[in-house]
Amino acid sequence: MTRRAGRRRQPVGMRTLADTALALVSSGRGILAADESVRTMSQRLEGENIPATEENRRLYRELLVSTPGLSDLVSGVILCDETLRQHASVGDIEMPFAEACHRWGILPGIKVDTGTSALAGAPGALVTEGLDGLRGRLAEYAAMGAAFAKWRAVIDVTAATDHALSANAHALARYAALCQEQGLVPIVEPEVLCSGAHDIDVCAAVSDRALAAVFAELEAQRVDLGGIVLKPNLVTPGLDATPASAEE
Repeated sequence: MTRRAGRRRQPVGMRTLADTALALVSSGRGILAADESVRTMSQRLEGENIPATEENRRLYRELLVSTPGLSDLVSGVILCDETLRQHASVGDIEMPFAEACHRWGILPGIKVDTGTSALAGAPGALVTEGLDGLRGRLAEYAAMGAAFAKWRAVIDVTAATDHALSANAHALARYAALCQEQGLVPIVEPEVLCSGAHDIDVCAAVSDRALAAVFAELEAQRVDLGGIVLKPNLVTPGLDATPASAEE
């Protein structure tokens, strides 16, 4: 995206928001999500009869990111709070995890939303939480070496009222503006869920409305559109509907 609505600029000589955004999506590389919560990661380790210790969680994340040649395929890695505060080994040198990611040629990112809750006045709809105290958390993460952040909004097709779309779009835009204030590129993710029996046209229509709401709010919050990464959902029929053909 090239149009810019905001006025934020990075100091001369430093990587700009647009530089980081382009680096994340360049050369056909992808972004690795390694931001499972402590609880989820612990459950996965225990499922393999591995003690769910902080050190074992650290070792697992280090194993992923230190894979030789990973930077040829992966541009960035999304981490959780615990991992970003840990250290990793680069050769014989131990250093903060974010610094190690930079050494391996991968941009470190951080998940900053705190999950979803029921949206008041909108039966069946959810809104993503995490704006309280976000400015301070983002400043700390930026100081620790993070280059980007992630926030996921979830849209249920059956509950996609204008109210639900507006609430989630507003939260996404406020998060994005706060990220850019701290020099972090926000991944903007308004995900229309694939659960349900709706057809592909309904998914397309809801996705169109969700994206329109998000970009209206991004504009209103003066977010620099050249310094974001948009993560849209696939437009598909619901999981309980007749599958679409590959051509469709």
